[in-house]
Amino acid sequence: MGNQHINEGVHVHNVAAVATISFAHPKHNCFPQAQLKALTAAIDTCAQDDTVRVILLQSDPTKAFCAGASFDELLAVQTPQQGKSFFMGFANLINAMRLCSKPIVGRIHGKAIGGGVGIVAACDYAIATTTAAVRLSELAIGIGPFVIAPAVARKMGSAALASLALQPKEWKTAAWALSQGLYAEVHPDFETANSAAMALAKQLATYAADAVAELNKTLWADTDHWAELLPNNAEISGRLLLLPETQATLKQLKSNT
Repeated sequence: MGNQHINEGVHVHNVAAVATISFAHPKHNCFPQAQLKALTAAIDTCAQDDTVRVILLQSDPTKAFCAGASFDELLAVQTPQQGKSFFMGFANLINAMRLCSKPIVGRIHGKAIGGGVGIVAACDYAIATTTAAVRLSELAIGIGPFVIAPAVARKMGSAALASLALQPKEWKTAAWALSQGLYAEVHPDFETANSAAMALAKQLATYAADAVAELNKTLWADTDHWAELLPNNAEISGRLLLLPETQATLKQLKSNT
């Protein structure tokens, strides 16, 4: 079943011009900073590799698709500089996906929360299962989805972003995400979605590379300012993270786990 043998880390497997990038973490496929850097590096490497024409992005299917940022590392932030650095992990990843000349197909097998939704939104084509519900939980913590908001709004529109961001404790179904444009396809089970994602990636790999690269530029038009926008938003998140109310909420959540 897909990449279920991967327990932790980021792995790249290139076959017939399709680079499958798989990530995993024991805590619901969340992202510590080191793993965010590894995934960003993998995207950059594949973007520069002439033997790669398509990227298939997936995670360990035995857990959620992605639980977002590492909660343990959130709690460890003590200064605004550390806060910005923490959120820059997702900013750098989304910008790497934005600048990648190879199309990125996402296989979304399960729930995505917080930064995980941002990763889905930054995929060029996301194929999901009916269990792939989404939620932006940041506001309930005391921050907001500032870093990933541009990617989500680009894919779904500001109304859908508001619906997610202003209901941080509510899960939105995969059917809802499909209707709003986050997902391009939703399939009834993992095997069907997995097969569909691989089939699309293989098909895309047969098209003229230059034409695909130019199409990607068109799809990501008017996002050049993200190079400054996302770091600015990372600074906002880092500052809000250290507010007393936010810290109290984080400690309460930690005590409940």
